[in-house]
Amino acid sequence: MTLPPMNRRHALATGAALAAAAVTAPASAQPAWPSRPLKIVVGFPGGSSPDLMARTIAETLQQALGQPVVIENRPGAGGNVAAAQVARADDDHTIGLMINGNMTIAKILNPATTYDPLTDLAPVSLLAVAPLVLTASMDTPADPRAFFEAARASGDKWNYGTPGIGTVAHLGMELLKGRAGLGAVHVPYPGNPQVIAAMVGGQIQMSLLPPGLAMAQVRGGKLRAVGVTSAGRSGVVPEVPSLGEAGIKDFQLEIWNAVAAPNSLPKAHVNRLSALLTDIVRRPDVREKILNQGWTVAGTSPEGLARRVKADTEAMAEVIRRNNIRPS
Repeated sequence: MTLPPMNRRHALATGAALAAAAVTAPASAQPAWPSRPLKIVVGFPGGSSPDLMARTIAETLQQALGQPVVIENRPGAGGNVAAAQVARADDDHTIGLMINGNMTIAKILNPATTYDPLTDLAPVSLLAVAPLVLTASMDTPADPRAFFEAARASGDKWNYGTPGIGTVAHLGMELLKGRAGLGAVHVPYPGNPQVIAAMVGGQIQMSLLPPGLAMAQVRGGKLRAVGVTSAGRSGVVPEVPSLGEAGIKDFQLEIWNAVAAPNSLPKAHVNRLSALLTDIVRRPDVREKILNQGWTVAGTSPEGLARRVKADTEAMAEVIRRNNIRPS
């Protein structure tokens, strides 16, 4: 049947409009993301610092995304079990709350690690940082400069404790030994509670501890705080001098919590998550919660976290190679 001229023009116009809509539909009809619950994998047990950080951001992130945010604790291998799970995830709905080592030197420290943090993980955002506190037994000098003089004079007669080979506390102490000219011998323990007990008991003379653990003992009169490992004084423990004030120049070491995703997660999703997380941790109420947990808020872009990963990997890799450090 032949259409009248007006109807024919209308049909052609309608067909053209439908064709145009078909061409643009894929771009405008992308499914919303996330389309189901977002899982945050944490490589440490409930109540740990990474777990508390994840739970601090989860509720607000859930509201922003419009989907539930679920925390899954997968302890093991210093967080590397969880990091490997995140690296392998291919569902576009799994991310990880990680510490320094999981995103930097995991593969360098132990070549058997089943993921490569530099190629298998996508940096999302550095959430918060904290210095470590160089903590000492009460039978060491109270003045920081006198402490280092005594530590140098003791050679290998002093010991330092850590919660294990290859931990940030271990690598950081080896870095400090090189900078400060110390000869203290490493004594690994199962965890920081045992390190603290050994310092209180006088079996070891010093350790690098997270501020929350260190300051509880210092304020209780059981240990001394020699200095913090940040470049200057830290807002987390402003009453403690930096190691720079004790004469250890150009020394900086921080622990941190960050969010990473599988390298397969589309860049648009990574960028969206990063923007949301940066906004969340910088909100006054969330910032206060994080400070009370012993951290200073950072909140960075993916590129900012990538730069931090690169710098820390280079610094710690040098310590590992120079001291031939391998997991026990």
